[in-house]
Amino acid sequence: MKFRCGALLALVLMTSAFCLGAWQSLCPALPAPAWQQQVYIWQRVWSDRHARALSESRTLFSALRVLAFQQHPAEGTRYAGVDLALLRADGRPVWLVARLDGQLARLDQPQLVHEVLRLAEQWRLAGVNLRGVEIDYDAATAKLGEYGRFLAALRNQLPAQLQLSITTLPAWLSSPRLAELLRIPDASVLQVHAVLSPEQGIFDSALAGRWLAAYAQRTSRPFLVALPAYGMALAQTGSALQVISEAPLRMAGEFRELTATPQALSAFVAQLTSRRYSHLSGIIWFRLPLEDDQRVWSLTTLKAVIERRPLDVAWQLSVLSQPADPDLHDLALQNGGDIDAPLPRRIVFPAQSCQAFDGARGYQAAEEDGALIFTRTDRPLLRAGERYAIGWARCARIMPGGLHVTP
Repeated sequence: MKFRCGALLALVLMTSAFCLGAWQSLCPALPAPAWQQQVYIWQRVWSDRHARALSESRTLFSALRVLAFQQHPAEGTRYAGVDLALLRADGRPVWLVARLDGQLARLDQPQLVHEVLRLAEQWRLAGVNLRGVEIDYDAATAKLGEYGRFLAALRNQLPAQLQLSITTLPAWLSSPRLAELLRIPDASVLQVHAVLSPEQGIFDSALAGRWLAAYAQRTSRPFLVALPAYGMALAQTGSALQVISEAPLRMAGEFRELTATPQALSAFVAQLTSRRYSHLSGIIWFRLPLEDDQRVWSLTTLKAVIERRPLDVAWQLSVLSQPADPDLHDLALQNGGDIDAPLPRRIVFPAQSCQAFDGARGYQAAEEDGALIFTRTDRPLLRAGERYAIGWARCARIMPGGLHVTP
């Protein structure tokens, strides 16, 4: 019996060593952590589109982080027009988010505490399933002491059933005050997306991974990581760069679009799963996709990333012949994949006996060697499942099965 037990123990140890060695890929993988998936609702104006987005995302996000108000030195306090009846009907746990601009000269502690408590009570009385309060303050590291005093005052007056969370920045990792600050709230959210530079964009997976690893060593309480599911524009206005994120760009001058790609975020989430950072309990996506928000991923794309599905683009040519003139065709490009994708620069497909043709909506048309060619220089995104008209053609025959696109 002793021999058998010893042999069994040796076998277990050998198997463990084998799985930790170079042949790890052959051993059964540990199950992925059961992370929370939450989402920020950041629009200041609410509409019927929010009702549709909340309904369609019900099975995707376990909790909602909702912007309640913002304080800015030039604009004062601006309140979001939150539809409390809609949040009550939705029923999911809600976090009330107060956004404090980093340019504030000082925090008016009594006024801020009063405002947060007033809104929290208003939301609770409206039937919202209020789980907690999140303070989002881009404080300079020199102001973390003042910030900590404000958080302590808020924590002392916040009802016991409500949790307190804060948004934290990678820049704070070098501050000796960070450990003391993180002992005040119940949880925190590490934000790893921002405008790093026109070259780096809004998300760098290598930097984000280093920040996350360092942060996991600095906190002893649960935290989530905030990841981007959006894009923004950098507009040149004189000598300054203006960031435009939550509204369509309607201004003259040069601008550059910066987008966090679904492929980059999918790879980063896979890294989070394999690394298993201490105290990391979930992901919060910024921000809830609305139908008319052209700088945020579609819900279809965000769902594909969260569910770790293949992120394939499947372009399809739609040919609609006119009943009164079978040789006259309206042409459209269909995004049949799961992810939003920039429109192709070049679209080529076989066509026979073409008498006339023209491009539309930014595409220029030409004919060469028995094929129609549609080209463009700019590349707006086409949402997953959507269709984009590219032009028309009068041809005896068009063969969409021979479609070839150049990204």
